[in-house]
Amino acid sequence: MTGGSPHGDPEPPDPGVLARIWRSVFRSTLEPETERERKRVVLDHLVLHVRPVRLPAATLRFTHTWGLGGMSLVLFVLLLLTGVLLMFVYEPLPGRAHESIVRLQTEVRFGQFVRNIHHWSANLLIFVAVLHLLRVYFTGAFHGARQFNWVIGLLLLVIILGAGFTGYLLPWDQLSYWAVTISTAMIAYVPGIGGWLQRGLRGGEAIGGATLLNFYTLHTTLIPATFLLLMAFHFWRVRKAGGVVLPHGVEEEPEERPATVLYFPNLLLREFVAGLILVALVLACSVALDARLGDPANQGMSPNPAKAPWYFMGFQELLLHFHPLFAVVIGPALAAWGLLFIPYLRYEPEQAGAWFLSSRGRRSSALAAVLALGVTPIWIVLDEFVMNPEARLAGLPPVISNGLLPFAILLAALWGLYAGLRRRGRASRGEAVQALFVFLFVGFVLLTAVGVWFRGPGMALTWPWKV
Repeated sequence: MTGGSPHGDPEPPDPGVLARIWRSVFRSTLEPETERERKRVVLDHLVLHVRPVRLPAATLRFTHTWGLGGMSLVLFVLLLLTGVLLMFVYEPLPGRAHESIVRLQTEVRFGQFVRNIHHWSANLLIFVAVLHLLRVYFTGAFHGARQFNWVIGLLLLVIILGAGFTGYLLPWDQLSYWAVTISTAMIAYVPGIGGWLQRGLRGGEAIGGATLLNFYTLHTTLIPATFLLLMAFHFWRVRKAGGVVLPHGVEEEPEERPATVLYFPNLLLREFVAGLILVALVLACSVALDARLGDPANQGMSPNPAKAPWYFMGFQELLLHFHPLFAVVIGPALAAWGLLFIPYLRYEPEQAGAWFLSSRGRRSSALAAVLALGVTPIWIVLDEFVMNPEARLAGLPPVISNGLLPFAILLAALWGLYAGLRRRGRASRGEAVQALFVFLFVGFVLLTAVGVWFRGPGMALTWPWKV
């Protein structure tokens, strides 16, 4: 078996290895010795090139990574396979798209089941990708050689959201049509180029046949190809960084390298079992719960309420409380820049491998989560029933009274939380930044939950059982 360093750097393969693989794979009859040689070559130079030959034993614990990166890969494969099958039936034309989905579900054997697998895999992939980002962040796995891989991971998350968004329109029913109408309307608020971006994505002024064709092309070609390339680069960067971050307390210095084990069978079997469990979960959901399909899209009648896809509902909820310029442009832009620069801040020290960095980091994050859980619902209710947006600072433009001022108050509150944790809580920069991250993330999750379950006709607050 080919050797390698404990951190997964392989020795250069033999010059003739590709020719040997080609001959061994495509020869129809093989002698026993040649068959064994073929298996050894494929295992050593194809399978094990994706993963390191050896890896630190401490990283095998399931609770260290929860297998979320591998789960994302499994879900992507399910989406790819079922997506190809759906393409044999689907017709990307406004007059035929909805009809082709109906035919798929009623006339094609196992058509509904295949669509269900595609639907639940897509939703689970968004959920798992977000959890993977949280795992990487909360274990500090973005320092040193892993800095740029954090950026690649963020790009992959954006692509996953783009895949979900473009696929959402394809059934061409009332739900998808108006959800995409609302979501693309948000783009118009981007200063200067918003209208151009909106028309480019829609293929015109309104959602129509050009929009459906644009979304279908992006969903079936450009997005999968880009995701596949970035995902391969992401895995390669993980390996070049020495694998996943080591758990806290395991030294990573060259003179004190941790104990290592072979990838096969130690990690391979764990990944295989986790993949089987995930596939079983997707299949169970696909058997029990059918993907929703509403009435054909009607451009003249909007459903009430008309909501964006669930993963964009947080932004739609923000639109109810902030001026659109701040809700869908300035706020998200600042959040995106903050996420991109997280690895490049100066931390003292660079704490990596421990969940939530330290005991003080865990206390700071718990305090931030409690504050978000308390402040966010109170703010939503007060803004809905007490504070009158039209009367708020009468005489000032809405972009100031309902945008700049409340946004400035929010930034001041965040700075106050950061300064308080640094001075009174004696938190390090990493622990204080982590607490801000937790506060904003929990708040956004609550906004999403309110938008999905607590908004009824006219987007008014109501109880979930009345929606």
